[in-house]
Amino acid sequence: MANGMYEQLHSNTRTGPKFVTGAGPWHRGRSSDTDTDREFGSRSRTRSERNYANGTSHSLSAADVAAPSMEGSLDSAPPISYWSAKRHSSCGNPTPAPPWSPKPISWRHTSSLPTKLKTANAALVLCLNIDVDPPDVVKTSPSAVLECWVDPRSMPSIKALEHIGANLKSQFENLSQKIQYKPILDPSFEDLRKACQQLRKQAKDDAVLFHYNGHGVPKPTSSGELWCFNRTYTQYLPVSLQEIQNWLGSPGVYIWDCSAAGRLLHNFNEFAKRRDEDIKRKHGGQFPEGMLPFAQSLQLAACEGHETLPTCPDLPADMFTSCLTSPIDIAIRHHMLTNKINLDIDGAAHMPGNLKDRRTPLGELNWIFTAITDTIAWTTFSPEIFARLYRSDLLIASLFRNFLLAERLMKGYNCTPHTSPSLPSTNTHPLWATWDLALDACVRQLPDLLAANEAQQNFDGQKVPPYQYVPSSFFADQLTAFEVWISRGGSALTRKGPLSLPSGTEYEGALTAAQTTPLSPNLAASWSSTPHLVPRKPPTQLPIVLQVLLSQPHRLRALILLSQFVDLGPWAVNLVLTIGIFPYISKLLQAPGPDLRPVLIFIWARILAVDSSIQVDLYNNAQGYKYFSKILTMHPSTSSRDVVHTLPNTSEHLAMCTFILASLARDFPKGQHACWEENVFDACVDLLDEADFLLRQWSCLCIAQMWCGSDQGKMLAANRGTQDRLVNLMSDDSAEVRCAALYALGTFMGASGFKLETEGTKGGGGSGGMYDRDERAHFRLEVAVVTGATLVVREDASPMCRKELVVLISCLVKEWRGYFVVCAWIYWEEERKRRHATVYPYLSANADEVSEQAVRDWLVSIPDAGLREESRVLLSSFYTIFVVLLDLSVDPYNEVATQAQTVVDYIMALLLESPFTRLDEASLGSPPLAPINYTNPNHSGVRHDTRDARSRISSGSQQSSPSLSHPTHLMAPPSPSASSIRSDAPPIRPSLSRADTMTSTISNTVSNTVKRTSSFAHALKNLAGGITFPPMEDARTASPTSSVYNHHINGISHHLNDDAPEQVETSRPPSPTFNVAQYASPYSRPVTPTPSEAEFSPYLSSSRSPSLQDDSTQQVHDFRPSDVIEALMEEDMERLRARKRLKRGMNGYNHHYHNSGYGTVPSPSNSSFSVDSVASSVILGLGTGIGIRDVLPLKSTFFDWCTEYFTEPQMRQAEADEPGSIQYNYQIWRQQRNDQVDNETRSQADVASDRRWDRTVAHFYGPAHPLNLAFHSFDQHLVASNDTDIITIWDWTRKKRLRSFRNGNPKGTSITSLHIINQNVGGIITTGSADGVVRLYRNYDPMLDPGPVQMVSAFRGLNEIVPIRHGAGVVMDWKQSTGILLVGGDSKVIKTWDAQTEIQGLDMDTASDAPVTSIASDPDSSQIFVAGFGDGWIKVFDRRFEEDEAIVQTHRGHAAWVQNIKPHPTMKYQFLSASVEGEVKLWDLRGRTDQALTTWNFMQDVGLSAFDVHSTAKVFAGSSALTNVRYRAQRLCFQSLALEHDGPLSQYNISTGLITVPAKINPSPYIPRASSFVFHPSEMLCGVGESDGTIRIIGCNLTN
Repeated sequence: MANGMYEQLHSNTRTGPKFVTGAGPWHRGRSSDTDTDREFGSRSRTRSERNYANGTSHSLSAADVAAPSMEGSLDSAPPISYWSAKRHSSCGNPTPAPPWSPKPISWRHTSSLPTKLKTANAALVLCLNIDVDPPDVVKTSPSAVLECWVDPRSMPSIKALEHIGANLKSQFENLSQKIQYKPILDPSFEDLRKACQQLRKQAKDDAVLFHYNGHGVPKPTSSGELWCFNRTYTQYLPVSLQEIQNWLGSPGVYIWDCSAAGRLLHNFNEFAKRRDEDIKRKHGGQFPEGMLPFAQSLQLAACEGHETLPTCPDLPADMFTSCLTSPIDIAIRHHMLTNKINLDIDGAAHMPGNLKDRRTPLGELNWIFTAITDTIAWTTFSPEIFARLYRSDLLIASLFRNFLLAERLMKGYNCTPHTSPSLPSTNTHPLWATWDLALDACVRQLPDLLAANEAQQNFDGQKVPPYQYVPSSFFADQLTAFEVWISRGGSALTRKGPLSLPSGTEYEGALTAAQTTPLSPNLAASWSSTPHLVPRKPPTQLPIVLQVLLSQPHRLRALILLSQFVDLGPWAVNLVLTIGIFPYISKLLQAPGPDLRPVLIFIWARILAVDSSIQVDLYNNAQGYKYFSKILTMHPSTSSRDVVHTLPNTSEHLAMCTFILASLARDFPKGQHACWEENVFDACVDLLDEADFLLRQWSCLCIAQMWCGSDQGKMLAANRGTQDRLVNLMSDDSAEVRCAALYALGTFMGASGFKLETEGTKGGGGSGGMYDRDERAHFRLEVAVVTGATLVVREDASPMCRKELVVLISCLVKEWRGYFVVCAWIYWEEERKRRHATVYPYLSANADEVSEQAVRDWLVSIPDAGLREESRVLLSSFYTIFVVLLDLSVDPYNEVATQAQTVVDYIMALLLESPFTRLDEASLGSPPLAPINYTNPNHSGVRHDTRDARSRISSGSQQSSPSLSHPTHLMAPPSPSASSIRSDAPPIRPSLSRADTMTSTISNTVSNTVKRTSSFAHALKNLAGGITFPPMEDARTASPTSSVYNHHINGISHHLNDDAPEQVETSRPPSPTFNVAQYASPYSRPVTPTPSEAEFSPYLSSSRSPSLQDDSTQQVHDFRPSDVIEALMEEDMERLRARKRLKRGMNGYNHHYHNSGYGTVPSPSNSSFSVDSVASSVILGLGTGIGIRDVLPLKSTFFDWCTEYFTEPQMRQAEADEPGSIQYNYQIWRQQRNDQVDNETRSQADVASDRRWDRTVAHFYGPAHPLNLAFHSFDQHLVASNDTDIITIWDWTRKKRLRSFRNGNPKGTSITSLHIINQNVGGIITTGSADGVVRLYRNYDPMLDPGPVQMVSAFRGLNEIVPIRHGAGVVMDWKQSTGILLVGGDSKVIKTWDAQTEIQGLDMDTASDAPVTSIASDPDSSQIFVAGFGDGWIKVFDRRFEEDEAIVQTHRGHAAWVQNIKPHPTMKYQFLSASVEGEVKLWDLRGRTDQALTTWNFMQDVGLSAFDVHSTAKVFAGSSALTNVRYRAQRLCFQSLALEHDGPLSQYNISTGLITVPAKINPSPYIPRASSFVFHPSEMLCGVGESDGTIRIIGCNLTN
């Protein structure tokens, strides 16, 4: 029933978003990471569409979007937005808090600062001297006489005094029973001194409570003296507060209950201030550590210094003490007096019940009183004061809670209770009226209660039914008010003001994320362009909800409301922690009820996501972590299956459990050990196959934290093959799961999983000791893990995945740096040899085989044939990884490239310090030869030949490495190439067949070469010219401008040469929102090795790059290259042996590699480790890494980024999906506007095929040669790109340029494809350039988002570019309904990219040597598309077939280059194609012949430049080609597809703006046209771009 109640309360939770925002500025809320389920069975689900209450998920398939509803529903499917998830704005980087966000207040404030008070004992000093009035007090008659509810006149004075002391002790014990209370009755001076000193001695460093009742002695003096007696009670003796301070010391809590008590409080503070200054003076201006200043003592005074205590006879004489120790009794008495209730006033003392039993009237009143006073304090006092007074000590909290009642009551009797520290007045707080109501409801029942009790006592045989007490509805009403606040806009943000969340002050050591995380300009700009909104002021019922948790009947409802509140964000979690919810939530983990499991899991996940330090409390709580581990480890086959199924949305709650346990294991060895003992690891491995992507993701992350730094854990996991399971996840449909698996493999290989990076948590050590494996098997394991992940993830479209791959590779580089130095040297030698062969082609191919011979000699030196083959394969694997690393160093996504540059520079620094630089055969000291046809791009006035420019484009030349070939091969295959997309690169070599791919590297020893925009040899040439690493003060913040390789800024080489007077113009594309990657140089400053380091490395000199020294200073060394190879590899193996020696025989899960010392064995993670073996035949003491800064392994932020999921709202929709919000209203308007545009243009399309197209709409001027145009379907936007890399966005209705930015493709290449995706919800500009890279941009409309344009993503759409004399670059086709991006061009394959999963689908073989010039998808079928080729062929592909069988039709359509292919606007399965010769043909895919249905001799007399078909109107059009004769004007021709029209609809000439013959008819070598032409997707418009930069908008004359 309780569980049903839980689901019922959540039944109103809003389901998935109605509208998913895209690239527009309205995308402020939490976006979904996957927006639709793939029709081919994707396992990813929309995060934002998870329903926390009932466990259902709402997802839309592509078919649902494409097909209309069979039931004719009026609600259309929400538009799907691709590349709009959170990862596309953050790339796995945690989101920093805006500067205006509320600063967090530590809920552990009182326990972490020295101001914390803990009361150890108490002195209850009573100076009453009954029967003798003080001389300065004139009592009224009658007067107040009750002391601790005892009338001294009713018994002898001595007995009355003892009775009063016992009652006072009992009243204090009701507040806290754990404290020792010592009544001191009418003490003499000596008795008081001894008692105080004894209490201080017992309390040690804790606080002592000093309660002083001075009703029987004179008032305190103005100089700060209170009074006691002499031993014979004949004199009043003064006691100075200074003496009290001496006796009790610090800390202390003081209660002054006497007239003129304010004198004591103020004088105490004065004396305390002087005493603290004296202490500081004695200790050099600093207060002693661990000692609390006297000024920090707490005081409560009954009245001001000029006031007298009330003497009302109906009230006790010690009214202040009664309020502090028995508030319910005094409150009832006061209520009866003020409301004139017809009841004996002494009857209040007989209120039935028990203070500790909340089911009784007295206990219920006390419970309500506690809740109300807590709430008053929380809403009135500052968070620091509230935490210090009400959440540090039970006794202190009770006293200050009851003090609020004393202030309220005594101010009515001309007394002003006050405290130190001073507190704001609370006697007029609105909640006191609520207390009066609850108190009145109880007191009204008091006569009936007393009568029933009396009848029971006088029972004479007749049974009297007991009175049924009516409980108060206070808590139910407060829960309802809290629920109303949450459901009626409490989650909405507001501007700072009286209704906003109060800003707390920063406590010591607390820094917001914005203060510690480097910010990108885009993020700062987005902050400046948005209103500074903060959470609303929290509801006053929040502390009351905390009290409700104590009640069994209301507990579930309170927890559900609490879970809804913490779901609002981290600020809400901080609030509930500050209030003090944590002890209650911890205790509830021991509750056996299954109905509490969902909410407890949810709340704990939110708390741990905000404050990870709770892991210690979770571990110390005996049942804490076991509560979650038991839920996670319940196997479906066990009897506990039903228990698991009681969880709504089981997968998400299991994911929360994995997150909680992962947080327990992170940075906490004890928690890690506890997870292993609870079999959490096995449970997470079993969950890797679950359908829910979030569960798979957090299972990987939990595995990552459990084996992070644990050698024993890694060994057990490796024996179970866990690393292979993770490698298999590299092809998962969810990018988050792929990244989580990479993160787990990274921690397995030694990456740091710690939250904060310190000296002991830097990472390193590989996969640990693995003492159960021999060293070769261990070696193979580590290489196989990284190789397997590299081969799959290297082509991942998600930059977040590629970034995690770089972190994983850095771990391998850290431990096996010698192998990578060898690979770098081999790469250099092969590149140098290839350059040499290019310059001197007449020389023999075997004239220079340094690297081949070195590898051959090294392999021959291995006697065992099996070991020799294994070593060759392992070196081939390292070479493969090294080549991929070079590729990643010029990744189009800046953050990936920056991190890879750090790793590459580290390897190159090691290479320059290696003995390779001392070899006689070495060429590291000489620059590589430039090829014959090389032209320096820095020399102005040099025009590059088109052929040369084309020959320099290669993005996938794959050659086998001769160095890695089998030693029995006498003739080496061609050497690897550093293929270049730069204008200064040498010509490329013929590429191998498609079989020679990276996948076959290990088996065939074929090494893929890097698709770089900069030659590796040219990079080392810079070094040879004296350019090395930048000396920096802080190497981690330096730019890699002058690093080992050329400075690549988003794919453009920016190199520095001594002979280059000026730098190449750098193209900088827009940056992502989070561009926080920081380059780390391997050198922080010029290094001089210490004597101990020089002893290990005789090859080091004072120079950082010994290879760059003058040859005359170098010594001749008697060793060969193969000796250096063997030495480097042996040093790596010795590093592994050191690991295994340390770990052998060690057991236990809590051993951490990062924090352990190696004793006399140098640490493998230390860069100064070296080989020391006199008996070895290899070169001794290489000391690889001495003098090189220890920058590896890199650190990932992915875990922290994933944790943010549990800080984002899950029970409600994002702001953009909330009805009534600005974003929601904008999307509603946009959808209605789009529907209106569709309806209007649909009616226009019916007549446009019969009208002339000659109406001039607009014309404007932009950059020259706008070769690509793209209209937005609904917005008045036109995107244009020129012949290089400039993209311009125009508002064609206002003729205004909105944005202009660079795409970042290398010089000499062009943007060859341009699209706008997600047009229904905004728009993302997608470009494809001739370097094979696809880039996506958003925020291009300044009217909607005034911030800068942001890069969404970038990836290599084609990585196997074939060199062609006349190529097409990259050709793309986008289909919004399915989210499929088809990419072809200068390649032998057409790649399919899934926008949702960001992974590559099929590589469909084109079976042609000609480039793909155009691609068009069938608008009705999601599987069929048509491609045109440069040789005139047209081929039809079906993605449902295998890669080599995908071509289902082939047409010899044209005799020349196919300029464009477009689907028929109205007829299914029909396409139109046009060639550059001006021939247009109509094809039917259902036809069985190779003949076109219709052929138009469109522009065969002049040739065709651009061609397009309108998407809705039966019209096609094109522009004529420019020649050396026809260049001043260009013909436009519009033709109808209707059968009744034979001639053109319109045909006329337009000016090109050229006055002379252009140097190049076609400005781009990839685009065979000089102008552009494109139809508007919906409206009856078209755009024409001319060579001079003129863009004309021409429309159909519909009124004609």
